[in-house]
Amino acid sequence: MGFDILSHGGLPLHRTSLLIGGPGAGKTIFALQSLVNAVKTDHATGIFVSFEERPSEILENAAGFDWGLDDLSERQIFFIDAHLSPTVVKSGEFDLTGMIAMLAAKKEEIGASWIVFDGIDVLLTLLQDPEAEMREVYRLRDWLSENALTAIITGKYEEYQHEAVRYGFVQFMADCVVRLGRRQEGRVSVKWIQMMKNRGSGFASAEFPLTFGSAGIEVATIDPAKTGLGCSHQRVSAGFDDLDLLLGGGVFRGSSTLITGLPGTAKTTLGGKFAEAACGRGERTLFVSYDESGEQIERNLLSVGIRLAPHRESGLLRMFPERTEETSAEELLTRLKYEIREFRPDCIVIDPLTAIAKASTPATARSVASRFVYLIKDEGITLFVTALSETEDPMAESTDLQISTIADTWIHLSYMVSGGERNRALTIVKSRGTSHSNQVRELLLSKTGPKLTEVYTAGGEVLMGTLRWEKEADEVTRASHQRAEHEQKREQLRYSEARIAAEITALEMELEKQRAELGSYSNDNDARQVSVKNRENELRRKRGNPAGGPSEETGKKSSK
Repeated sequence: MGFDILSHGGLPLHRTSLLIGGPGAGKTIFALQSLVNAVKTDHATGIFVSFEERPSEILENAAGFDWGLDDLSERQIFFIDAHLSPTVVKSGEFDLTGMIAMLAAKKEEIGASWIVFDGIDVLLTLLQDPEAEMREVYRLRDWLSENALTAIITGKYEEYQHEAVRYGFVQFMADCVVRLGRRQEGRVSVKWIQMMKNRGSGFASAEFPLTFGSAGIEVATIDPAKTGLGCSHQRVSAGFDDLDLLLGGGVFRGSSTLITGLPGTAKTTLGGKFAEAACGRGERTLFVSYDESGEQIERNLLSVGIRLAPHRESGLLRMFPERTEETSAEELLTRLKYEIREFRPDCIVIDPLTAIAKASTPATARSVASRFVYLIKDEGITLFVTALSETEDPMAESTDLQISTIADTWIHLSYMVSGGERNRALTIVKSRGTSHSNQVRELLLSKTGPKLTEVYTAGGEVLMGTLRWEKEADEVTRASHQRAEHEQKREQLRYSEARIAAEITALEMELEKQRAELGSYSNDNDARQVSVKNRENELRRKRGNPAGGPSEETGKKSSK
């Protein structure tokens, strides 16, 4: 029940422990729960002596706890009805000799090693003599010590009443003193426990919150045995691909993810998408809601394409709605512990955790919120928790619970107001162990689920919503005009190319014509030259000089 941690091992064995506190503080339940645990865990046997209530009333009040009292026999726990009627009148000397003798006989009969005296202050009032009261209490202590019994004595203690001083000597007699109390915080009564004394052993002396659950009393402590546990390197989806991409591949299994934002920024949507993805992987998921019923959440998430009902019907998903207005934060934590023990989830969504602050002081809410996160992480459960931001300033991302420092991943949702409209934006403030994106992305919700758009900037400013659509439309129009101008220019160039090619073809044809005329002229000239040569040769032949040399007459004249 958590008490063993603050007492460094539980109530001391073979010694006397005193439980003191006001009415309704839980003294009887604490004593009976300790006795039942000893019987079940250590196979001890015990005696329960009731001076204020009848055993039947005590058993009826404890029937709501899952202790299995009906399965225990009288040889395991024997109840003695020492209830005193208000009409009892003391006559003559009164001491505890007879009662001790009867208890000794019963101890030998069942082999009892534990004994509880519940409401001993009621018995002491019969003595009406402070000296006699002290004498009988020490007589009882000596008997307990001689028989090596582990004893628990309960008594009322109110600081503003004289009984607090009258029975103060009992605290000096006891080896261990535990005080239980309660105080009002807002509309809720908060119970607490404090260890004031523990001879021969160390203990935590601070006040610790106390709650009552199905398992009985729960003391709000952090188990040091679970600190320093190993961590997983396996990645699981945060709900959808766009977000996984920003997180460098999803979140680590067993890690905690905090989603902050104003109302309406889609915190529940992201939590629901994570739950749907977890159930899709076949993982048991607990969805804790502090604002809406499970049916409302399922209906509302259908509008963005998230279907939780099939997973709830299959048993993979358990919806756990709670009201926080009339329940203390400590009791909420106790109930969550019970749900975890019973359901054994792989993943948990808490929406929103800041609701626990409604019925608690800020300090208590912060303490409980931290223990919420540590409890779930120590169990190796992957956690998605949402929290309301307290301001609309996008630069102020913290919450009153101050759990952002212990969360492994912090996703912040905000509104970007521009151009007369409000758009959702998502950014990852931190994600331990991952190379996450630092971009601010627009979050869109549609019937197919959440989606993150690509970053779109213009003039150094990120645009979202209508401004982005208008800018994109302008870009499309501009691109269309550019394509038209490009095509027109290409047509012009193709026309010019064709025209030039035609001109080149005409010039080539003219060139060929000129070449042909030149060739024809050359051929004619050669033919003329041949014709002239032929006539000259013909004339020479006729003159008797076929070889073309000088004639005979010409030769004779030359010799003379």
